Amino acid sequence: MVKQTLSVIFITIWLDAIGIGIIFPILPRLLEDVMHTADISPYIGIMAALYALMQFIFAPFLGALSDNFGRRRILLISLSGAVINYLIMAFSTQLWMLLAGRAIAGLTSANIAVAMAWLTDITPQHKRARRFGLFNAMFGAGFIIGPILGGWLGDYGLRLPFLVAAGLNTGNFLLALTVLKESRTPANRKMNLSEFNPLKPLRWLSASKGLLIVTLVFFFLSATGEVYGTCWALWGQDMFHWNGLWIGLSLGTFGVCQTLAQAFLPGPASRLLGERGTILAGIACSCLALIILSISNQSWMVFAIMPLVALGGIGTPALQALATHQVNADQQGQLQGILASAVSLASIVAPLIFSTLYFLVRTWWPGAIWISVIIIYAFAVPLIYRCART
Repeated sequence: MVKQTLSVIFITIWLDAIGIGIIFPILPRLLEDVMHTADISPYIGIMAALYALMQFIFAPFLGALSDNFGRRRILLISLSGAVINYLIMAFSTQLWMLLAGRAIAGLTSANIAVAMAWLTDITPQHKRARRFGLFNAMFGAGFIIGPILGGWLGDYGLRLPFLVAAGLNTGNFLLALTVLKESRTPANRKMNLSEFNPLKPLRWLSASKGLLIVTLVFFFLSATGEVYGTCWALWGQDMFHWNGLWIGLSLGTFGVCQTLAQAFLPGPASRLLGERGTILAGIACSCLALIILSISNQSWMVFAIMPLVALGGIGTPALQALATHQVNADQQGQLQGILASAVSLASIVAPLIFSTLYFLVRTWWPGAIWISVIIIYAFAVPLIYRCART
């Protein structure tokens, strides 16, 4: 039963990543078509921030609901919201329609947090770093297919990738509905209205200094990850004149490297370096890759350093495992909601900052956007050292 559940969870995340990856290389072109302007970097930041804002408000509550009423129900709600989002974007003709779609997607975006809590339910502590690595590997595997498929489909029809993404998420919903079994006995307790307060879960952090520090690390590392979703396609177009297919190929190459790195390295790295050492090693690889990206002037250089970029992610499973040690089994869903809130807060602020910064630097040095990420890492490193002492 555990193996079957793991398989379905991994397939669900894989299909979800394909759906996300399909629209990734084509979203700037959709905004250009809707807005009738080529300078759409601020709008990309606004859309990302809106999604994250809705996620911040609702993800902790949905995580708590999954603790109380079961993981399966909340996952199904999340997947149905993704289908609605992609359909709205496929037929949108005005900016408000795109924003409405992203708001719905953010409101129901509990799939990652619920899947993480589900995985925690059925995984012993000593196996969590490896299984979280496999979890991330499946997400990376989705990015092998999704961006390439999206870039290719987008060259044939601008709206076609969004329709395909809606279809994939419909299949994902049906898979979870028919195959996936609940991982815990729902408590079905009466929930207080105070649990609707999105700030209440954050106050829970004050009860544990260790959890607070780990959450801050999640915040900073999540902020660094937002630069790719916000600026990668724009940077590729400006620096190398990439079309949708080439943007998709670059992301697909990253997906291959990310899948291999996450599937095989987090477990051995955590045993060899410890959780803190693995996180720091990942940051070191990321910083080196960012420096090379900032000075790259030919496409082959970007593809050549993709393994190094992927190595930057080996610390994420170790950080996720470290976080799960901070609470008991009955609070894992709430924990994942808290971490989702930290990710969402970073995703509200970071896209606005990165899109504005890229707008300022794109005419004289587009690669400067990658240097700005290293500055954020500098805030995270001292906190990682404090994690080891709490």
